[in-house]
Amino acid sequence: MLRFTGLQAIVPFTLKTMSDVARGAFMRVQRFSTDWHANSFAGSTVRKVTRGMWALDLLNHTILMALLPSLAVLVGSTILLGLHWPELGAVIGLGAVIYVAITTALTIGYIAPAARVSNAWDSKVSGTLADALTCNTVAKSFGAEAREDARLDGVVRRWRARVQRTWLRSNGTSTVQFVMLLCFRASVIGGAILLWIAGRASPGDVTYVLTSYYVIHAYLREVGMHINNLQRSVNDMEELVAIYGEPIGIVDAPDAKPIDIHGGMITFEDVTFRYDSDRVPLYDGLSINIRAGERIGLVGRSGSGKTTFVKLLQRLYDVSGGRILIDGQDIALATQRSLRSQIATVEQEPILFHRSLAENIAYGRPGASIAAIKQAARLANAHDFIIRSPKGYGTLVGERGVNLSGGERQRVALARAFLADAPVLILDEATSSLDSESEALIQEAMERLMKDRTSIVIAHRLSTVRGLDRILVFDRGEIVEQGTHPALIVQPGGIYRSLFERQAIEFGPLPAEREPKTPMAASP
Repeated sequence: MLRFTGLQAIVPFTLKTMSDVARGAFMRVQRFSTDWHANSFAGSTVRKVTRGMWALDLLNHTILMALLPSLAVLVGSTILLGLHWPELGAVIGLGAVIYVAITTALTIGYIAPAARVSNAWDSKVSGTLADALTCNTVAKSFGAEAREDARLDGVVRRWRARVQRTWLRSNGTSTVQFVMLLCFRASVIGGAILLWIAGRASPGDVTYVLTSYYVIHAYLREVGMHINNLQRSVNDMEELVAIYGEPIGIVDAPDAKPIDIHGGMITFEDVTFRYDSDRVPLYDGLSINIRAGERIGLVGRSGSGKTTFVKLLQRLYDVSGGRILIDGQDIALATQRSLRSQIATVEQEPILFHRSLAENIAYGRPGASIAAIKQAARLANAHDFIIRSPKGYGTLVGERGVNLSGGERQRVALARAFLADAPVLILDEATSSLDSESEALIQEAMERLMKDRTSIVIAHRLSTVRGLDRILVFDRGEIVEQGTHPALIVQPGGIYRSLFERQAIEFGPLPAEREPKTPMAASP
């Protein structure tokens, strides 16, 4: 009855603790830096959280329902026997202490280090599985299933070796515990016989001592098992605890307030920025002003600083010096949630949740009506393909949107941006790697989306920036050219002109009056 009552109280407590820990870990991981997520396996992180969560169940049960009752019985039995025969009580008390001490030492110093390594490899197995399954399309396209099988087999073999070492050490510790219990039993039985020979105990007393010892013996054996379980639960929680120890990359200022963006004027004031892995800063005193409602294109070679520009604007990284203002408000003093909720982003490779099309479109505006969702889809040229889907707006898109084509994913992402209706818009290579029909539909939707918004378009394909108000040309973290498309293509030796000429086949020849003179154009 007492055990039933105890479980009735412990079960809700344990489940609440597990829920709180899982929720807290998820909230913390969500707020880790972009770099942390880029360098971590999602599968490994999930395994660390779930393993640590379930370890709490074992920990609570071991301490509250196993160790405490066992210790109560051991202490009570030692006291009762000690009151009648102090020598026997001392043997039992000292033997129990030695047994628990040696068991604890072996568990902490011998089993725990091996268990820590095997847990790390358990997380690697989960990470390898998740990585391979997420990229299964690539494996199939190269006929590389057997190669992925071999890769997983290599990780599993190393995991097996580490786990085997842990289990063998546990078996060795169990053998030591068994030998200690045999010695303890011999000491107690021998003591009881000596008391009987000395006339200090009757046959009934000896029977009482032996009966009490068998109870103590059973609890001691369980104490050894409970200590092992305690060690296992602690080891299983170590990687979860380590997550709580990881610093959150970007934190709100103590007095941060929600930012209120109306026009969307963006100012970079003498901004300096360096990635942790770089020795020299990418930006060194970068200053630029973008007017409210202006449509800006970011152009330049790979690694020139275009993507970093928008990441700093979203405050995915903190600047090393200077400041960034939107409508005169320093974004470092604003809450991240309010800042990012007012900046709509359409990525080069849109990532969708494995949810319905309607849920994905409404992600930036939870609670939006189905009418508003459909209107956003129409503006993004997505409505037609959605209604042809098996369940219309209720169709699941698959993990990361794999059930949709690239152009369809891009249009859903644009619909999401339309519905969010943010005053600042970022388009990151939104028409790359698409067929001409999809590109035309997306280009048309982008024109509608950029209207009356401060828009920043990152582009390698210059067809997406020709009609913008201004183009910023980046090179090695500096804005080396800026202006409209017609103004930039006539600058001799300019980077933009060079990029444009490389794509001349796509865009058509330069106007005759502006066509640069080349040796091929000269008369023989």
